Amino acid sequence: ARNTVKSVIRRWEVLSWMIKQTNKKRGVFLRLSRYVLEQWPLFLLALALTLGSNQLSLLGPKYSGAAIDAIELERGVDFPAVWENVIRMLGCYLISAMLAYTLSVVMIRLSQRIIYKMRRQVFEKLMTLPVSFFDTHHTGDIISHLSYDIDTINATLSHDLVQILTSAYTVVGSLLFMWRISRPMILIFCLTVPVSLLFTRFRSRKVRPLFRARAKKYGELNGFAEEMLTGSRTISAYGRQDVIASRFNRINDEAMDAYYSAEYNAAMLFPTINLINNVSLSLVAIIGGILYMYSQNGTILQTSAFFITLGGVAQFVQYSRKFAGPINEFSNILHEIQSAFSAAERVFAVLDEAPEKEDDPDAFELKEVEGDVQLQDVTFGYTPDKTVLKQVSVHAKKGQTVAIVGPTGAGKTTIINLLMRFYDHQSGEIRIDGVPAVRIKRADLRLAFNMVLQDTWLFCGTVYDNIVYGREDATPEEVYAAARAAKIDSYIRRLPNGYDTVLSDDGVNISKGQKQLITIARAFLSKAPILILDEATSNVDSRTEIQIQNAMTALMENKTCFIIAHRLSTIQNADTILVVKDGTIVEQGSHEELISRGGFYHALYHSQFC
Repeated sequence: ARNTVKSVIRRWEVLSWMIKQTNKKRGVFLRLSRYVLEQWPLFLLALALTLGSNQLSLLGPKYSGAAIDAIELERGVDFPAVWENVIRMLGCYLISAMLAYTLSVVMIRLSQRIIYKMRRQVFEKLMTLPVSFFDTHHTGDIISHLSYDIDTINATLSHDLVQILTSAYTVVGSLLFMWRISRPMILIFCLTVPVSLLFTRFRSRKVRPLFRARAKKYGELNGFAEEMLTGSRTISAYGRQDVIASRFNRINDEAMDAYYSAEYNAAMLFPTINLINNVSLSLVAIIGGILYMYSQNGTILQTSAFFITLGGVAQFVQYSRKFAGPINEFSNILHEIQSAFSAAERVFAVLDEAPEKEDDPDAFELKEVEGDVQLQDVTFGYTPDKTVLKQVSVHAKKGQTVAIVGPTGAGKTTIINLLMRFYDHQSGEIRIDGVPAVRIKRADLRLAFNMVLQDTWLFCGTVYDNIVYGREDATPEEVYAAARAAKIDSYIRRLPNGYDTVLSDDGVNISKGQKQLITIARAFLSKAPILILDEATSNVDSRTEIQIQNAMTALMENKTCFIIAHRLSTIQNADTILVVKDGTIVEQGSHEELISRGGFYHALYHSQFC
């Protein structure tokens, strides 16, 4: 009895999984169909061209059969009838080819519009997703959604969809013509077609998960390649080229294995279906020849359903090839369709990601921010089972500078993430000018902050454009003043085109320190009342660091500043220093106060200067 129950449960689980997969497949198909139907004028034109092209193509065998029947050895050849039917046949095929070419152009245009909209939607969706999404997904994998996955869908829409439309009409049309020629011979397909369909269905169920796995492996491969190419200098500096190459080869081997497995199992479908179709064509030729001989001998009456002419046999053979051909072609492109469905699942998974939580309808609009920031008993963890910050409390009044120090992983950057509402805290409260941060519109809240991070980011554009990125209404004089304050003005003016010099991707044609100074100039230009500096001077030399500190003293006047630093020399003038350890503020006070206590900060300070 126990084994019976286990067997029933196992079968129910398998059945539930199959139902779930079927519903998922149906959902993907319906969503792709909506994209197609939104372009209904082009789609209707494509349908019209499909009908016209295939109808003319189906008329070709009819006229060729009529031309054959016009050739009778006993009565002579009716040349006018032969030439008339031949000309009609050639005309049908020529016009059909022209319509088919036009159909291909229309479908390419249709697919371009769909893919353009899909790629735009994915990118716009990415812009609405919370920071947590990018923290948990590889950049290369995200890029593969915009490139590889959508290109795979594009290939199916532009080519395979045409094939499907053409095949559907050709199969139905050929069947109708064969029904008119010889109904008994159609029984041959009652045996071969179900076998083809069942085998195709069986193989497609096995192939689709393999193509899904292939898409996943290619995403991992792209992610690894993007990460390693970004860190190419570090790899060279540590002589890790062979190790990284070995890792890439392993991931590449896994991707190739996934590719081979998917293509191998898909490739088995085409030869099998082709074998079944060849058997059906052979049966058609044999049985058609037998019926023709009996018809000629008078054994079968001309009014009988078994009567057939030589032209009729030729017509039936041609229509049977047209009937079997689309089935054969469909089995050939089935793996491409499966691959497109797997790619569509990945794309729709991004589109279905929950965006950053919307502001409450009565969210407060933060205007004329003073810069008073308060954290009270704030507790937070990136995952429910691991708390990063525990009961953190701090009050930064307008114009004060708060420095946050502590060992790596203590939770310093997490405090900044909570202030910017990249994440929402689980308990406690964060207030900006006395207003709870969760009740403030995110856009207003984030505009109140300006950030200079340790990891600099510059886009491909001029130096001037990179500096005014956060404030495009700034005047040239303000830009130059900000650059001078950041001690980068003289360097910029020595560039070939000065402020109009174009920086390459992420500013790789300038040094790391110069990139940092440009981002600092960008921050100086901002009018945001609250400034966050996350290791902002980590990439400059000691002399430049002292110059920047002097400039900051003037530029941060009347601004509330949060500074994360490992170099304790840069934060000695801070109004308040928070010492964070294991997610808890263990010490808090000015530099002199903390030194005099002889605690954890005292140990950190003397570890750097003693």
